Amino acid sequence: MKQHLANIAILVKDYDEVINFYTQKMSFSLIEDTKLTESKRWVMVAPAGSNECCLLLAKATNAEQEKNIGNQSGGRVFLFLYTDDFWRDYHQYSKNNIRFVREPVKEPYGTVAVFEDLYGNLWDLIEPAQR
Repeated sequence: MKQHLANIAILVKDYDEVINFYTQKMSFSLIEDTKLTESKRWVMVAPAGSNECCLLLAKATNAEQEKNIGNQSGGRVFLFLYTDDFWRDYHQYSKNNIRFVREPVKEPYGTVAVFEDLYGNLWDLIEPAQR
């Protein structure tokens, strides 16, 4: 049997501002942006060079969803972005005013720092250690 994660939904306030954040500040690729209804779109982004698992940008549609924007994991790191060049991405994200809330450290598993996305969800930026 073979399985893989296809999409991870992330609550957002506004489609266009979050597309801009991911594509311009994080250099993600816009995989799809399809209008479904007057207020709903199917929007997927993925890290450059990868589209096996995408972020599905889901616009909050009620007060309950809106209160969870930026806190989808209860304040813990929500997503883990692996990179082949930590310092390249760290410097680029810093230059693009992405806020790092934990500075880079070298751990047994690799080099890692924690940053916030547009709405405050926490991400690990990780370059895995050579095995």
